[in-house]
Amino acid sequence: MSDENDQKIQLVEESVNVDKERVVTGRVRVSTSTNEVEELARATLAGNRVEVTRERVELEIDMVPETRVEGDTTIIPVVEEIMVIEKRLVLVEEIRIRQIVTSEDVSVPVTLKKQTVSVKRIGE
Repeated sequence: MSDENDQKIQLVEESVNVDKERVVTGRVRVSTSTNEVEELARATLAGNRVEVTRERVELEIDMVPETRVEGDTTIIPVVEEIMVIEKRLVLVEEIRIRQIVTSEDVSVPVTLKKQTVSVKRIGE
């Protein structure tokens, strides 16, 4: 075999090279603003108040009664000793304390801050 009979084929190879380039296509301006808004803050306030009444009893008793609760009323007996020929206990009065639940709706003006954002394109 001789070199003259050999045929050579050249191969060609292509390659790709990719580059990135930054291009400014536009600009924007972002700004915020704060506004104050008056609003009413609403709430329900709950509480208890007591009502005290005195009731005359004038009942002769043998022993001091204990404080008792009837429903929403607390009854506190008040006794005194009086001199007769003998000593007796007399229930003079009872003090009744009753709890009353109250509820009140209130509105209070408050100042709230709210921000808004504005975005604008520049130089197009």
